[in-house]
Amino acid sequence: MKRKRWVYPGILAAALLAALPGHAQTSVSLTPLRQGFETAWARQPQQRAAALRRDAAAAGLRAAQRWTPETAALDLAARTDRWHRNDGTREYEAAVSVPLWSPGERAKSQAVAQSLAQAADALLDAAQWRVAEEVRETYWAHQRARIEQEVAQQRRASAEGIARDVLRRVAAGDLARADAHQAQAALALADSMLAEAAVAEAQTAQAWAALTGQAPAGAAPAGETRLHEALPEPLPADAPPAAHPLLHELQARVDVARRQQDLAGAQMRANPEVLLGTTRERDARGERYAQSINVGLRIPLGRSSASEARLANAGADLLEAQSQLALETERIGARIAAARRRVELLTQADSAARRRATLASESRGFFDKAFRLGESDLPTRLRVELEAFEAERQAARSRLEVGAAISQLRQALGLLPQ
Repeated sequence: MKRKRWVYPGILAAALLAALPGHAQTSVSLTPLRQGFETAWARQPQQRAAALRRDAAAAGLRAAQRWTPETAALDLAARTDRWHRNDGTREYEAAVSVPLWSPGERAKSQAVAQSLAQAADALLDAAQWRVAEEVRETYWAHQRARIEQEVAQQRRASAEGIARDVLRRVAAGDLARADAHQAQAALALADSMLAEAAVAEAQTAQAWAALTGQAPAGAAPAGETRLHEALPEPLPADAPPAAHPLLHELQARVDVARRQQDLAGAQMRANPEVLLGTTRERDARGERYAQSINVGLRIPLGRSSASEARLANAGADLLEAQSQLALETERIGARIAAARRRVELLTQADSAARRRATLASESRGFFDKAFRLGESDLPTRLRVELEAFEAERQAARSRLEVGAAISQLRQALGLLPQ
């Protein structure tokens, strides 16, 4: 009676090698990772509020382009002696006060508005990058759990086949009942490991569904594998540091802080005002009303403590933003170097794991034949079977870890999922 054996070291290994960067075929449809990112980003509050933030930035730019820093104000006043002498004295005054830009304030306000608009876009890009990191971590965690479950399914199927063979040979008198107990114990252990793997797969699938709003693809049927779904992302080349979304966001903060500091320096005094009005008055009852035009200019003197505080806070914000940018630039450089080194080492480990899985599969075939011919005992057969499945599990995990490492490298470079 021949049993199905997992063909990972042979045909499946070739399929996985075809999925390596440089061997992958172009596909019109989105990969599960890219599709998961798209759906997860569509659910984010930052994405839903992006249009409103752009409108707010455009409104700020329009406000900085006006001829006055604030809207004009209408002043109305009236004077009468009705309540004490009642000689008919009347005076009515209406005036419009228009604030004026301080020297250089208008241009610097426009610069601040433009930098805030650019910062809004940079903030959105950085938010996408952070969501991409969460999606990648969740995706590869689920793929790891799925592989563990598939390996456990294969191990359970193999243990069940060995148990059937042993029971048949015990019934025929070829083996002792103790061998049947060992085979059943191995089957029970396989059942336990399969249950634990199923729990882990369900938990990671739930995490993926909570993040993306969609359930992951269904588990593979018994005897099959879907490792081809875990296609690695393309291996990237070095990206310019300035293109990193986090550095872009921090640079935008530096620009905003610098321009706000310049604006605070131009706003050390209150805005001057121009007053234009008219007065209509009479001194006594029976006299004709006299009309006059009033023109005035209000010039603030001295600096206010509030403006000095704004200038100091703007300087502190600029220093903090510059320090954060320098720190994150150093961290990202180290993270990229570590991610590249991780890809190199895991690729070497994957090659070794595939060689080990191939040798273990061949050894399993030898000992399976020897066991059927009575040339090998059951403990040796079970040990070889366990070693073969452990080698296949390591090979599958190592292939997956290479893909996850490539995703980490792309994340470190600031690239979105593909």
